[in-house]
Amino acid sequence: MRLLLMSDTHLPKRAKQLPAPLLAELPHADVVFHAGDWVDTATLDLLESRSARLVGVYGNNDGPELRARLPEVAYAELDGLRFAVVHETGAAQGREARCAARYPDADVLVFGHSHIPLDTIAPGGLRLLNPGSPTDRRRQPHCTYMTATVSDGRLTDVTLHRLPPRPVSP
Repeated sequence: MRLLLMSDTHLPKRAKQLPAPLLAELPHADVVFHAGDWVDTATLDLLESRSARLVGVYGNNDGPELRARLPEVAYAELDGLRFAVVHETGAAQGREARCAARYPDADVLVFGHSHIPLDTIAPGGLRLLNPGSPTDRRRQPHCTYMTATVSDGRLTDVTLHRLPPRPVSP
């Protein structure tokens, strides 16, 4: 089962549309995760229409329309692996232990907010994945997203994809 993970798309404020390489991944993904800060409902509509299965949450920059359609925390079980998705996890210091305590029944936590890609394992085994942002790199060298595979109850092939710089408008 192929996964596509993204967060913090911030459309149309940080970009006019999702990057082409990310959109090209959609037909190959069995499940798409979006960890919040969509900003516009058009992105949600697009991902709902093009995804085999979408698991998404709202973020701190998402208004009432998105909050009416999305939960703050989402859960999904894929081939025996338990996922939780949330936008914010708090400060970097102590994150692993805090998330392990908050999501004791999850095997993998997908989150966003910081725009900083992360793949780490908390004490007790919770895997934390932040795919960064495909549209707003902030202080990171690249805009990013992740792909992964779930097979036989295991998460494998977790890959951070760096997007090429967007052309500068004249």
